[in-house]
Amino acid sequence: MNTTYKDLIVWQKAIKVVVAVYDLTDKFPKEEIFGLTSQMRRAAVSIPSNIAEGKMRGGDIEFKRFLSIAFASAAELETQIIISKEIFRAKKFDYSKIDTNLVEVMKILNKLTEKARA
Repeated sequence: MNTTYKDLIVWQKAIKVVVAVYDLTDKFPKEEIFGLTSQMRRAAVSIPSNIAEGKMRGGDIEFKRFLSIAFASAAELETQIIISKEIFRAKKFDYSKIDTNLVEVMKILNKLTEKARA
């Protein structure tokens, strides 16, 4: 049976990352809407989007390439989270959902990419 991208656990968890990023960035100061908020949201949305696109392209080589792009977007988001933790240290935002889900997504993407290489 062929699976679609929606059946992939990594895609499902990546969607949770997107929702958590939107929830968090809704609390950021409004002057960040075109800065860190926008950057974090774009990076987060890129993760499941690239997983989906790679899966639907049909070939293992393409899927691996898009998994790598998704992983790079996850690393970009991880960096932006670190930056936001530093900038908004006094605000004590809750990053737990993002941190937990993003680590899981990155581990799964790393494993899938390794498997695709073999």
